[in-house]
Amino acid sequence: MSRTWFGTDGVRGNANTELSPELVLALGRAVARTITATTFLIGRDTRKSGPMLQAALSAGLASEGADVVDVGVLPTPALAWLSVKRDLPAVVISASHNPFQDNGIKLFGAGGTKLSAELEAAIEDELHRVLDPSVKGPRPLEGHGVGTVRTEPDLGDAYVEYLLGTLDGRTLEGLRIVVDSANGSASALAARVFEGAGAEVVAIGCDPDGTNINAGCGSTATELLSSAVVEHGALLGVALDGDADRMLAVDETGTLVDGDSLLALFARDLADRGQLAGNTVVVTVMTNLGFRRAMDERGIHVKETDVGDRHVLAAIDKEGLSLGGEQSGHIIFRRLATTGDGLLTGLVLADLLARTGSTLVAQLDGLIDPVPQTLVNVRGVDTSLYGHVEAIGMAIEQEQAAMGETGRVLVRPSGTEPVVRVMVECTRPGVAEATAARLHTLIEHELLAASAVREAESLAAAQALALELDGGV
Repeated sequence: MSRTWFGTDGVRGNANTELSPELVLALGRAVARTITATTFLIGRDTRKSGPMLQAALSAGLASEGADVVDVGVLPTPALAWLSVKRDLPAVVISASHNPFQDNGIKLFGAGGTKLSAELEAAIEDELHRVLDPSVKGPRPLEGHGVGTVRTEPDLGDAYVEYLLGTLDGRTLEGLRIVVDSANGSASALAARVFEGAGAEVVAIGCDPDGTNINAGCGSTATELLSSAVVEHGALLGVALDGDADRMLAVDETGTLVDGDSLLALFARDLADRGQLAGNTVVVTVMTNLGFRRAMDERGIHVKETDVGDRHVLAAIDKEGLSLGGEQSGHIIFRRLATTGDGLLTGLVLADLLARTGSTLVAQLDGLIDPVPQTLVNVRGVDTSLYGHVEAIGMAIEQEQAAMGETGRVLVRPSGTEPVVRVMVECTRPGVAEATAARLHTLIEHELLAASAVREAESLAAAQALALELDGGV
């Protein structure tokens, strides 16, 4: 079966249409049949559709005999940590940084790591069977065979204690920090974490109403955080996304600090303290060329993977490494966690500033000289057609050839949103922006044209079939 539902980070779509309760119930049944566990942990973020989809997934799991522990609203990394602690598979109902209309299903195997592509494919195959009325499934369970659903609403306390324990007794006393929780899953926990470590905290983006997750706040919109840091004279701003598995920072001047810069800072700090395993850091193809040059200057090796924190983790574990991450702010400290954790990353960053007695501006001074990079998204197109249009591939090759060794082009359909992402880097001024704009225009035009052709062919085929059935041919 082709992979219909799973993207780079679980199953995601518009809630109640693309990601309907009926589909999610069927997915729960498929998951229970494929992952033969007796109990599943389920949590969610603050989206309006979360309880609806959580109920559907729980029903699907229970109908196949699995027990469900509903932990309520918790960050994705908290579910991963609980998965390790209890050795149980976990599910998160969240669409991460997407707007509230979207939602998603993220799956962790027992032990807190995301499922392999092979296991996701097996779940997809079973999901096709569940949804196919012509396929007879197992005999429905009844009586004592039906699973139970129970709630454990206070597990966030244990997660906060775990995070504070990573400081090994150190404190953040004297630091003023602004934390933006994106009105998401960390809204009730973020301030508690930093205050528990001794910092003075200003909390924003912590009033979720079901529809304001990621809306003008958090890691996708840091302007509010930047203003708050300057207004309150804070040393650091921490921006989380809706499910708190990523973090971007704002320095004391209100300037945004992306994942590349943070990862370089952590790599240098760990290397200086002899704690960077293999003297290597893992990054993705999106990481800025300036990062690679900065690591090379310091004798730190860089290993590159495809986009997605699952690929970063796989590379880390394969070679016994300790650090990796993405430009978007997913950073994995493997000694402490199995996935990206925005609160943990913010805590590690604040601890670094407290230990060194310096500012983020001072720490980043001269660390990276970024190569000009432009990122644009092509929206409103059918991403499934990407890769089937020859003109797009030819245009990318031509643009890359024109830049030569001075830059690079990376174009890919997103695995979490219905967009095609275009990234261009070039050391020559203005070239990245111009190249990205040309590719955006061409890709949009070609994919819209390809969609029109496919629709015309489908209509013609339908008309031909109708004529044949009517005896017209």
